[in-house]
Amino acid sequence: MKTVIRIVFLFLLSLGLMSTGSPDVLKNPIADPNARKGGNITLFYGAFPKSFNYYLDNNTFTALVFYLMYEPLISTHPLDLSPIPAIAKSWEISPDKKVFTFHLDPQARWSDGKPITAYDVLFTYDTLMNPKNLTSIMRIGLSRFERPKIIDDYTIRFTAKTVHWENFRFFSGFAVLPRHIMEGKDFNKQNFEFPVVSGPYKIKEMKKGRYIELARQKDWWDKDNPMNIGQYNFDTLRFKMIRERLAAFELFKKGGIDFFPIYTAKRWHTETGSEKFHKNWIVKQRVYNFNPPPFQGFAMNMRRPLFSDVRVRKALAHLVNRKLMNEKLMYNEYFMLSSYFTDLYPSLEAIPNKPVEYDLDKARVLLKEAGWTDTDNEGYLVKDGKRFEFTILMRSQAVEKFFTIYLEDLKKVGIKANLQLVSVSTWFKKMGEYKFDMTWSAWSVSTLKNPESMWDSKQADEPAGNNITGFKNAEVDRLIEEQKAIFDVKKRNEIYKEIDKILFREHPYVLLWANNNTRLLYWNKFGKPKTVLDKYSDESAAITYWWYDAEKDKRLKDAMSKGKALPPEPAAVHFSDFFN
Repeated sequence: MKTVIRIVFLFLLSLGLMSTGSPDVLKNPIADPNARKGGNITLFYGAFPKSFNYYLDNNTFTALVFYLMYEPLISTHPLDLSPIPAIAKSWEISPDKKVFTFHLDPQARWSDGKPITAYDVLFTYDTLMNPKNLTSIMRIGLSRFERPKIIDDYTIRFTAKTVHWENFRFFSGFAVLPRHIMEGKDFNKQNFEFPVVSGPYKIKEMKKGRYIELARQKDWWDKDNPMNIGQYNFDTLRFKMIRERLAAFELFKKGGIDFFPIYTAKRWHTETGSEKFHKNWIVKQRVYNFNPPPFQGFAMNMRRPLFSDVRVRKALAHLVNRKLMNEKLMYNEYFMLSSYFTDLYPSLEAIPNKPVEYDLDKARVLLKEAGWTDTDNEGYLVKDGKRFEFTILMRSQAVEKFFTIYLEDLKKVGIKANLQLVSVSTWFKKMGEYKFDMTWSAWSVSTLKNPESMWDSKQADEPAGNNITGFKNAEVDRLIEEQKAIFDVKKRNEIYKEIDKILFREHPYVLLWANNNTRLLYWNKFGKPKTVLDKYSDESAAITYWWYDAEKDKRLKDAMSKGKALPPEPAAVHFSDFFN
């Protein structure tokens, strides 16, 4: 689940401007000002994370919780993604675009009443840059800066070593930590206890492996900010941690969970036909917004000799019968990917990359060209005395049906593949150490892109990084370096298209499919903004913008007791019907 709660938001930026704006500009155009505070919502997430400290555990659920507790220096406008104040009330950027001075809001407070100061910001920087701390991913961005300089209690200055269009944007995700609470402690052990926070929620109750509850901070220092009116409405957010989605879905239908995004087409089409859905007790709704389609595929570990040959990787792509899977297993809900950055193009037809079609003969030719010409007595390909055999690492049994089809086609050309199902925690550990052959991996795509962490050669050797395939390409490295100093997003996007061509040509992933909408199920007891979600988010926006409606809940209970239907909600909501 991709978070939108104040985390590394992307924005269009005019450098050199102060953060000023009229009250009209500072109002949130998506939030409903009539939203009511109170009540609770129960949601489902998968396996319990190893930490709720996002700086130590870079997963989407941890990010969601962490950025509800800790605020960044700046935030972004939900429509145009321009910078707006958060802990910092204003800022200046030097003409050479290398010096960033932030003026903290003197009213900003920790939940214990102490002011948030520049010393907290410096402490956060020092903590993340400390090589003893497991924060290497954060150091990628922070290493572009000199150690910040405190000007006074509420002013801090960052100086970049080099010009980079993302330098200022970086601070939209720089959540500040409380020095007076964390100083002197082993940061690598700051995982689950956060008694002092700055954001709208704090941890109320937790049982490891089962659930976590967050309580709304009714005296949150920024609650009267016009941008926050109509947001953060639930008194309690309860997250139930259930590894298997099927078990969670059954609990949802019984009322034990309030809100359930659907990621599988089969469930959407075949398991939403009961009375509860027909009578609108549970709302079934698609939301179309401007959230860029993710990319997903079978990631191949190119550090392994077996996957070092692009001809082999392309052959493996030819062996995935994507159209059959889409038709038989996914009700034709998806479009086939031929790009890592689909949203860069005006339409799917405009993507220049030629889709890799299912073709056993082409796969055989490529494998032969790569030297896989001999077979053993069981009919499997052999080269240099080694059988063409690898293991596919899975973290969910739900994907086994796809791999079953794939394994059959692999066997047809003489490739033996094995499936290994591991726990989510084991999967993350193996991925962090790059101890895998192939796995299914999905990634969110940002509106404004920085391909460095996933595709730069330097990141291929960094442990626990995003370059899980070990991709290295000198031309991509050159293009990544070139885009750093380009502030025109259109010009950067042209560079990313060139990167996209190279990635597609090199096939680090066997690309699969994506869809262009968010499928939601929820009990009909909530108020929502007219757009349901915001412009660039997934389902996590419900946590920010929705609210508990006691009158709707009463009508729901009355309808259920009498077996009556409720008025239908729109089956589809298009953000573009309300905003550009």
